[in-house]
Amino acid sequence: MACLIAAPCSGSGKTLVSLALSALVRRRGQTIQTFKVGPDYLDPQLLARVSGRPCRNLDPLLCGEAWVRRSFLGFGSQADRCLVEGVMGLFDGRGSSAEGSSAAVAQQLDLPIVLVVEASRQAGSLAALVRGFRDHDPGLTIAGVVLNGVGSERHRALLREALAAIAMPLLGVLPRHDSLELPSRHLGLVPPGELADLEQRQGEWAALGERHLDLEQLWPLLGPPQAPADGLAPITWLRQQGAGAAPVEAGAGTGTGTGDASPAKSAPAGAPLPIAIASDQAFHFRYPEAAELLDAEGLAVQPWSPLADEPLPAGCRALVLPGGYPELHGAQLAHSQRSLGELRRAAAGGLPIYAECGGLLLLGQELVDPAGQAHTLAGILPFRARRGSLSLGYRQTIAQGDGLVVRRGETWQGHEFHRWQLEPLGSGAEANWPQEPLSQPATALCGSQPLWQLDGWGHPARIEGWSTATLHASWLHLHWAGCSMIPRRLRNAAAQASAATGTTWSGANPARPPSSSAGA
Repeated sequence: MACLIAAPCSGSGKTLVSLALSALVRRRGQTIQTFKVGPDYLDPQLLARVSGRPCRNLDPLLCGEAWVRRSFLGFGSQADRCLVEGVMGLFDGRGSSAEGSSAAVAQQLDLPIVLVVEASRQAGSLAALVRGFRDHDPGLTIAGVVLNGVGSERHRALLREALAAIAMPLLGVLPRHDSLELPSRHLGLVPPGELADLEQRQGEWAALGERHLDLEQLWPLLGPPQAPADGLAPITWLRQQGAGAAPVEAGAGTGTGTGDASPAKSAPAGAPLPIAIASDQAFHFRYPEAAELLDAEGLAVQPWSPLADEPLPAGCRALVLPGGYPELHGAQLAHSQRSLGELRRAAAGGLPIYAECGGLLLLGQELVDPAGQAHTLAGILPFRARRGSLSLGYRQTIAQGDGLVVRRGETWQGHEFHRWQLEPLGSGAEANWPQEPLSQPATALCGSQPLWQLDGWGHPARIEGWSTATLHASWLHLHWAGCSMIPRRLRNAAAQASAATGTTWSGANPARPPSSSAGA
């Protein structure tokens, strides 16, 4: 059975142990399925590159426990080996609780835990630390400890004796090594696409794992789970659940009347409708299930790079702008006049647009980069974005009205993680600002309204986001396996726009945008 690789706190080395094991499995000619607990994009990108297959996030708060189990069993059983990397510290969950934590996922899936401890400044105190984690929750099993950052043979001997005193198996001792240092920035690790020496690092990780990890004890902990008894692939299973593990759809079937509340069991007949997804170094925060669900709903995913100043793909019926690092590419995005112009014309013409976090920033008027330079972007929404305080944590939402993918009264679970904050700009911007009280809704932006109310542990409730029949723009990251109505509603909006206009958006004719869709 697979194991969960956890740690007392972030920065202990659990990602490095996961990468070393994944690289070693691949070097030995086997396949490995990796998983990551929690709402993370960057660790999974590295794990996906090293493992050779998409890393899956296991997040019971965003997706529900039923999906976590189905994803683990369904995807994990398809590989020779399997591992789960935890998030933050072992018991760190929502607020001060263990809800949604690595420990909660390990308990749900009955996974033994490999505890990775950064031990560069410890000796006998290691025993107290590990004993505390072992005994904190009797329902968990810690299979052993991997030590990271050990500086000498003498240090190794001290730590080995400390663990032996509490009868805790030592599963490996990683030394200090240049290849184990991964560069990071304000939201986490640097994406794999920016690591020019990634191939070399993979070889070094595999070699270090082979030399310094106790593979005789660890290898049995990488066994795959049994496949689900019904044989259904995870995406097929999810679509058959309808709302399934999704957040409560209090208003489903009302408002715009898209007829999407019933379970979807097969893709609609006819040729797939093209949908563009911004995909480059500025926009790459998305879960693999998003594209898989869009495909299952009869939408043909096409990449679009604003950084490369590309035109929108010819004939696309909808656009997804995921999160990423647009703040680090402000100058290049500002010079992408063809991409920005097509985005403005598409929005004005009623093309359905779904934007979250970094994708939201692209829609604004100005983006101030880390050096303090302001760059003009699409100007669809009336704000300037500049670096500010950190916004981080799970959020519960209540939709304030019917929009592109939400219906009034629905409750959702999402995650917020950004350091850039918004300031209103332009004439009438204050009246068009979603943070205003509900008694003063935004109306100037093509009938826009506040998207939803956000609330979270230690986070005051606020109104956030922009919403119209063709636009969803918010800071909030959503995992679509936990709200599978989103791709269905995007498909419906794309089909309705096509049927209403009789035309498609074509980058080949940027001077003439399509006419407005129904309900815009």
